[in-house]
Amino acid sequence: MSTLQEQIVAQTLLWQQELTAVNNHQQLEELRIKFLGKKGSIQGLFEQLGSCSLEEKRMCGPLLNALKNECEKGTKEKKIHLAASTSEHHATFDVTAYTPGQLEGSLHPYTHFITEVQNIFLSMGFELLDGPEVETDYHNFTALNIPADHPARDMYDTFWLNSPGMLMRTHTSTVQMRAMKEKKLPLAGICTGRVFRHEAVDASHDHTFFQCEGILIDKNVTLANLFGVIEEFLRALFGSDTLTIRTRPGFFPFVEPGVEIDMQCPFCTTGCSTCKKTRWIEVFPGGMIHPNVLKEAGIDPTVYSGFAFGFGLTRLAMLRYGIKDIRMLSNGKVQFLKRFT
Repeated sequence: MSTLQEQIVAQTLLWQQELTAVNNHQQLEELRIKFLGKKGSIQGLFEQLGSCSLEEKRMCGPLLNALKNECEKGTKEKKIHLAASTSEHHATFDVTAYTPGQLEGSLHPYTHFITEVQNIFLSMGFELLDGPEVETDYHNFTALNIPADHPARDMYDTFWLNSPGMLMRTHTSTVQMRAMKEKKLPLAGICTGRVFRHEAVDASHDHTFFQCEGILIDKNVTLANLFGVIEEFLRALFGSDTLTIRTRPGFFPFVEPGVEIDMQCPFCTTGCSTCKKTRWIEVFPGGMIHPNVLKEAGIDPTVYSGFAFGFGLTRLAMLRYGIKDIRMLSNGKVQFLKRFT
């Protein structure tokens, strides 16, 4: 079986050959889906990267990102070339003419954003994890060192189901315990998905929203590793090589010590409405996985250590796209969704 590096080189050559043979917009779109689509060859390579060794990830990660960038750039340039060629041969074509029955559609902003987040973490060597939205009390609370008298268990914070001990998960941290019990160490993974909170809906709160949970467990893992991963992720997400982070102490039952991580505002240099004139935006809670949580998963905390972090994908998406009202992401208004075609 060929190595991942050989597959990347082969896909690069194949892309260049097939792009040269494209003669119309339909062929270009088919080629784009083949390589850049959700089930395309590049996404498949990213998934393979998650299970590679650390050395392979360091070598193949940049190559894979370069291939993706080349495909995206080549698609745009070819599209411009085809448009120019079409206008030369059809100078009298009326582009304003209305064609009845045309269907319009686009990916939801959540889809765009989650795919980008996943690809960034995949390029850093994390694998994709998943878990159920309907959870048990054990995985949502007990296994994460949240005692029975914790306020999060109150009915006013959690959607409890009629089945005893069952609920709608309140955070993606539920995947943490499942992954630690099912996967072999060392482990590095992220989970993106919906979570549910018993909250009143307003411009900044909703009962259903998206989160991302990340964990890394190995020998000699420290908070420095957590800070490095977060800073690298935020720089890639917001396209800034100079973006910095700061940390503050925080308390969460399943980590010890716990921290709150803020990022420098990527939208201004002197203060703006997004950062409330402070130049900082709170984005990540996290910390070192509590020894009690490691023990619950059957991991010896004297041998292994790890960090966990979680963040609101919805909040970061709102920051990234300049969305001021969280309800816009779920109301299905066509004019809003057209912004993401």
